[in-house]
Amino acid sequence: MTRKQRRLTLIGSAGAVLAVALGLILFALNDQIVFFQSPTDITQSTIPSGQRIRLGGLVEEGSVVRSDNAEVSFRVTDMANAVSVTYKGILPDLFREGQGVVTEGIISSDGVFVADSVLAKHDENYVPKEVAEALKEQGHWQGGEGDAQ
Repeated sequence: MTRKQRRLTLIGSAGAVLAVALGLILFALNDQIVFFQSPTDITQSTIPSGQRIRLGGLVEEGSVVRSDNAEVSFRVTDMANAVSVTYKGILPDLFREGQGVVTEGIISSDGVFVADSVLAKHDENYVPKEVAEALKEQGHWQGGEGDAQ
């Protein structure tokens, strides 16, 4: 084997090892990858129940219902469609009707989104980029040009 062939064999082997390592990493992280969906995306597509997703939009006015056992139900809307959400736990201090929210969880078999985490926007100028883009596409965006960054 010449010197050039050994070098090419070494480079090819290193590339194969890196490709296998990358494949194993992506396979291991497959359960951790969560896709963002708007209420319109959820109502117009068939997302299998049990699949983990992020739902973002605005908390619908008049939809928040609190129960005694720290369970809250509300609706998330993008002004075109709305999805019912249930959450058991303590909500962020900034959570309220009409505010931007991103929830993470699964869709149950009856179509209700069961959230295990709720994130509220942190100030008057911030809306998650995906939520702002979805609202802009539907013509409901009322923020400034640089607000969704």
